[in-house]
Amino acid sequence: MSVIHRLAGAAYGTHLGDQIALVSVPLVAALVFDASAELIGILVACQSMAHLLGSIPFGMLVDRWQLRSLAIASSLIALAGFTGAGLGVWAGTVVWFGAGITLAGFGTVLFALTALSILPKAAPATGLARANAAIETPRAFCSFAVPLAIGLLVAGISPPLIYAAAACAALGALLFTASLLTFETSQAPRVSRIAQILEGGRYVLAHKLLLAISLCAIFWNLAFAALLVVLVPAIRDLYHFDPGAFGVALSAFGLAAFTGSWLSGRISDKLAPRFVLLFGPGSSAIAAAGILLIGPESPAVQLYACFFFIGFGPSMWLIAQNSVRQLVTPPALLGRVNAVIQTAIYGVRPLGALIGGAVAGAAGPEVGIVFVALAFAASFAVSLFSGLRRVVSYESLKAQNAV
Repeated sequence: MSVIHRLAGAAYGTHLGDQIALVSVPLVAALVFDASAELIGILVACQSMAHLLGSIPFGMLVDRWQLRSLAIASSLIALAGFTGAGLGVWAGTVVWFGAGITLAGFGTVLFALTALSILPKAAPATGLARANAAIETPRAFCSFAVPLAIGLLVAGISPPLIYAAAACAALGALLFTASLLTFETSQAPRVSRIAQILEGGRYVLAHKLLLAISLCAIFWNLAFAALLVVLVPAIRDLYHFDPGAFGVALSAFGLAAFTGSWLSGRISDKLAPRFVLLFGPGSSAIAAAGILLIGPESPAVQLYACFFFIGFGPSMWLIAQNSVRQLVTPPALLGRVNAVIQTAIYGVRPLGALIGGAVAGAAGPEVGIVFVALAFAASFAVSLFSGLRRVVSYESLKAQNAV
């Protein structure tokens, strides 16, 4: 079994457990702990906060420590977290439940950063996009399948068993990560932690492609987070759809992400990266314009189609930009560069949600959707007017980085 196949197997286990937690946390909080809306928000934030708090320190570890050890550690952390969450549910202790969910989130973050640094060591430049697709497809598949499964089965399953299933998924990931070989580690001289972080940040700001990727992702995530907030009142007050349309739209998004990731693994060597790097944010901007055209008499399938394209193109873009990041960044800096970009992306999501809620609350969901469309358009504009439109091949990026 190749390194890519072992990482893909670990990715299935990691993201299966992560998605189970992501979808079931609000349900379990309400059903088991009779949690208020504020407490549910805190518990959901516990899992997502791992990206904000863990990305930078884990990025420094990835640049210094043995990658196989970190991959194993990520699975152990997730396993301990899901086990603790399940015990918290069983004992009826919301503090232990929240702590377990938070710990499991750190495991997911560490795995993602470690995998991004392993791939360039395991695949040539010509096969890097295909390798990234192999790692991204499990996350996309789980984001589609798990919400449907949880929605259908949660009423008939004991809540502790949900987290037992997540723990089993993490255990499966552990078996795959334990089978990885060791990788060469950086021998660069040690400097202070602050200097390490600043070095990664300076590299991102100074590199035109990495800066464009970061800005494109920031505007996109700002728009998507705002869309999720604005969509609920829009479905109720503007479109007059059934409330279940929100869940169906998210499932369409997940299906699109899986389809785009699967397709990327098969056409990445036949398509110039620049087309994907423009198509991803461009399709989102077009889909947002389609949402603007939805009215009270429109069929709900129009909303689902828009969400499909918001998921399809960006999933392909994610794989392409991951490959660009890995090729233009020196191996000794890759963990910190990835961490800086991930922190920026996940840091803007709460801001997007706050802006979306404030705009929709003050001016109505129509204006909120206009803001979403403008933010998606800004994401596309960054790609269109940057060096991303000139990336003709991954091999050329590898050659430039070697000079």
